[in-house]
Amino acid sequence: MSKTPLRSCLSLAALAALGVPAAWAQQDSAPEQITITGNGRIQEMQNVPIALQIVSGEQIRKLGAANLGQMNGYIPGLQVVADQPTQPLFSLRGIGTGDFGIGTDAPVGVYVDGVYTGKTGGALLNFNDVKRIEVLKGPQGTLFGRNSAGGAISVLTNNPNGVFAASGLLRLGRTRHVEAVLNQPLNEDLALRVSATGNFSKGWQQDAATGQQERGEHAWGTRAALGWSASNSTRAVLSWEHEELDQRALPSIGLLATPSYGADPSTYLDPRTAPLRNDAAGNEESRRFDGLTLRIEHTLPWAEFTSTSAWRHFRSVNRTDNDGTNQAATYLSTGNVEGNTTWQQEFKLAAQNSSVDWLVGASLFHEKANQTSEINTVTNALDTLFGNVAGIAPYATINSLATAVGVPGIDLLAQPWQENMVNAGTYKAFALYGDAIWHLTPATNLTTGIRFTRDEKQFSWYSPLRSASSLDAQLGALNAADFFPTLVAVGALSEADAAMLQAVVSQNQLIGGQGASSAPLVVQKSWRNLSPRLVLDHRFGADTMVYGSVTRGYQAGGFNALAVNGDYGPETVTSLEVGVKGQFRTAGLVYSAALFHYKFDNLQSLTLVPSASGSGVPAYEVTVSDQKASGLDVDLRWQLTPQLRLYTAAEYIDQVYKRHLASDGSDLGGQPVGTPRWTGTLGGDYSWALAGGTAVATLQGAYIGATRCNGESVGQGTCLQTPSFQVGGARTRLDARLGWDSAASGSARWGLALVVNNLADKRYVTGVNYIAAGLGSPYATISPPRTVGVELRASL
Repeated sequence: MSKTPLRSCLSLAALAALGVPAAWAQQDSAPEQITITGNGRIQEMQNVPIALQIVSGEQIRKLGAANLGQMNGYIPGLQVVADQPTQPLFSLRGIGTGDFGIGTDAPVGVYVDGVYTGKTGGALLNFNDVKRIEVLKGPQGTLFGRNSAGGAISVLTNNPNGVFAASGLLRLGRTRHVEAVLNQPLNEDLALRVSATGNFSKGWQQDAATGQQERGEHAWGTRAALGWSASNSTRAVLSWEHEELDQRALPSIGLLATPSYGADPSTYLDPRTAPLRNDAAGNEESRRFDGLTLRIEHTLPWAEFTSTSAWRHFRSVNRTDNDGTNQAATYLSTGNVEGNTTWQQEFKLAAQNSSVDWLVGASLFHEKANQTSEINTVTNALDTLFGNVAGIAPYATINSLATAVGVPGIDLLAQPWQENMVNAGTYKAFALYGDAIWHLTPATNLTTGIRFTRDEKQFSWYSPLRSASSLDAQLGALNAADFFPTLVAVGALSEADAAMLQAVVSQNQLIGGQGASSAPLVVQKSWRNLSPRLVLDHRFGADTMVYGSVTRGYQAGGFNALAVNGDYGPETVTSLEVGVKGQFRTAGLVYSAALFHYKFDNLQSLTLVPSASGSGVPAYEVTVSDQKASGLDVDLRWQLTPQLRLYTAAEYIDQVYKRHLASDGSDLGGQPVGTPRWTGTLGGDYSWALAGGTAVATLQGAYIGATRCNGESVGQGTCLQTPSFQVGGARTRLDARLGWDSAASGSARWGLALVVNNLADKRYVTGVNYIAAGLGSPYATISPPRTVGVELRASL
């Protein structure tokens, strides 16, 4: 080999390691080729007849994103709400669920290296040595399983390899972000890769009463992977991942200067400038996560065999303020304590020949989950609630009566009160699946796939009587003094009033646990499903492909964690899609577009429903609806010159209810679900030689259209217009990065960058919550301000 080609190859490798596309170094504008594995095979992205979007590890770094939530808006059609990382919400093409209970699954599956992560405390981990993210839109049940009826998010990490490498990254600003990676060959067949990441911040909101900093971050994680090439035909990777999160929970900003039941929204304060005052006892959002994965690949004479074994365990706590004040008369906080252990096993065989590219597989899934949902308050707030509902303050009344009849040492106010719903679930799922790409002609393929799934679920509810030990001590003293019978005897209370007061002070008032107050109520259910997939694609020349698909998706039935004995049937979706993918090589343009239409039946979603009286504390309930949608996805990548690259993506969707009864009994059929019609992103990179290295400027923006309001939107806090702020309006986001990377100097490289998120400092009210409306204290949450960070990088 001559020296010139070798030097050229080394230069290309160096630029690729720095995130500079090879096309720039080659001084042409040929489009970049991207391979994916989301279809169960290694394929070039433009050859996969699915609407999908890819986010590379380099793009993640350019955005300064630590997790999927911080990329919200940059993958049109995908919405990730991650204000509470132990209770994230995912929605794809308008399909999602607001449920954080363990009784239901999510229709958007999140997978890390092929392993399902669930939808609650373990679904949103910080990026750690991520290679790329593949977002596949539409039902992906044939290959990914029952938890991807709306789509799948596949996160792929880097595997160990036989080349030594070490790198580190430090980003300093309001948030301190660190990354480190070491890849160390141990011998010619064995390599170890270790990575670590962390995010630390004091926060950007301050409690006006205590000075406590809020919206801070404290999360770190590590990952170790051991790769073994046992032979020319056998390879294995054993990986361990650990993450710890320990920070304060999402704060709530009260919307009224003075709590007032039934206040007119026109009097609401602007939460972006209103003082923050929270007082939740035990305020905390924390998680400890561990996971082990063993992946074995073996080449048989006639097929490739893959085995994936995975174990996951986490425990999370989320205890937060829910009234937005620091007043005892409105005190309300909720807590979610969850434990979860899963075991997964998948076997897969795949092969290809001139006639067919096929794969078959079997998977087993086992999960044990437990969850305690807490409502915490004090007797002052219960007096406020009963005063608003029934015109009586029971604890203040008993205090006055005790004083009147001379019972000393009684003060029932300011006494803690807790109610719990305790759930436990054991779930098993078994599936057989097959997928074949039939090569009908050199230009035409027919893909057929089918998946059989059986689910078995056992679920329990237990809602014990309220816990109030200090209150009970005083009530015991009253009972010992025959307090209530004496009041009835002297005519101070009627028997009915005495019974009412005794019931109020001794029973649950906020969580309904009928049928499960003395012992858990246990229910078992099972479901079966057969989901097919049919895709036809045809190539016009080497650079253009058109395709059409019909796909069925399936979501297992489940249970309402907050309503005793509430169960739900399976969810199903039928999706039609036609699309085109292609490229203009000489112009450096790669494009894809897809038209889609789906019908989703029995979609389960968490909804805040007003109390039956309309004046008590609302309750979260899982509601069921049928929905339909039609839309368009577009994705363009354009390498205009060796130095300039532009990219854009957009989604249009018209999503409406086919059937849905609002909490007031009205039919919302035909009304929009809420998903914005348009979401999109536009960005570009420009590079140039500077000071012996390469400078790269990146600018990327995102647009999320206005929420499409319906008859429930105001009550749900997703649509609201007041004189001081708006909820549900269109949102924009702009991020920028200016970086410089040194040229290779021996084996070392280094770089620095300025990273700015939310460049225009746009601030939005992200939602209004009425869970404390019965106390006269609605609250809001807001989006973060602009952040600026200086990034330093080094690699060997």
